[in-house]
Amino acid sequence: MKITALIMAGGRGERFWPRSRKKLPKQFLSLTDDDRTMIQLTVDRILPLVDMEDIYIATNRDYKPLVREQLPGIPGENILCEPVGRNTAPCIGLGATHISKKYEDAVMMVLPSDSLIKNADRYLELAGEACGIADEGNNLVTMGIRPSYPETGYGYIKFRKEERRGSAYKVDRFVEKPSTDKAREYLDSGDYLWNAGMFVWKVSTILELFKQYLPDMKEGLDRIGEAIGTGAQDETLENIFPGLESISVDYGIMEKAQSIYTIPGDFGWDDVGSWLAVERIRAVNEENNVVSGNVVTIDTKDCIIEGSDKLIAAVGLKDTVIVDTEDAILICDKNSTADIKKVLASLRDSGHDEVL
Repeated sequence: MKITALIMAGGRGERFWPRSRKKLPKQFLSLTDDDRTMIQLTVDRILPLVDMEDIYIATNRDYKPLVREQLPGIPGENILCEPVGRNTAPCIGLGATHISKKYEDAVMMVLPSDSLIKNADRYLELAGEACGIADEGNNLVTMGIRPSYPETGYGYIKFRKEERRGSAYKVDRFVEKPSTDKAREYLDSGDYLWNAGMFVWKVSTILELFKQYLPDMKEGLDRIGEAIGTGAQDETLENIFPGLESISVDYGIMEKAQSIYTIPGDFGWDDVGSWLAVERIRAVNEENNVVSGNVVTIDTKDCIIEGSDKLIAAVGLKDTVIVDTEDAILICDKNSTADIKKVLASLRDSGHDEVL
């Protein structure tokens, strides 16, 4: 069984501003205590399953130098630079098309670049099982996460407890982001998982489903595939990819396909979606603060403070996020971190592109 992986690394991680910027988004930042960036950690954890030469990175063309710098072992031709962002279906289709040019068929893992997995051994065990299920037939496998609270920001996967295959369950349906009441209902039922965007299938299986459910996109991908390895490769991608429909793989394929299994992932997953995640993934001190850099705290509790050389003195604060960078400082109530995107919108409107 040949196992390959496509790591999706085109996002901007705006909720981690001011550390995350257009030129250095979240997946290329180190947010844990081990100084490895998010994308480096993603590659590290799958290397026991996937050879480095079989790992593909789908990213924005502006980030190709960052991928080369942080992942020097990835072959240059495996860095797939999308001319524009077109959601996950075109991204995955492009990756599958490239892999199909290299191998007659292979198992393909599709992974986000900016998730944290705390129990790597358990993750590898379940990922290996997912690859085996995908290789046995035309099965699609997704690794879901058991919900621990009624989250409204994730899609959900409803599974059938009575239809089990090892650690995997047959998927009943995919559910869009719910209301709070619905999310609480899903949590209480025990029949739902968070959709973490981690998929496994054979390349032949997913390309056949593109042909079945997204035929126009498949036609465009085929034209791109014909040019791979030729002098027309870049021009063809540039001409065709922006015209592909912008649609998620969940909506375009997964909600329509049959023979889908999900494996509940009990491996310490965290999507590291905002500054609040920092206190879940890094050590806190006796005042329950997460502090780095040149920081002094007096009567300050439950705060996240990231500095550098400049002294930050925090006095009498609680539930506050402070992030100091060379050209911007964020001071935010922890309950308002979701509004950081409003700051960026305001900066765009006022022409302050230099700090975006």
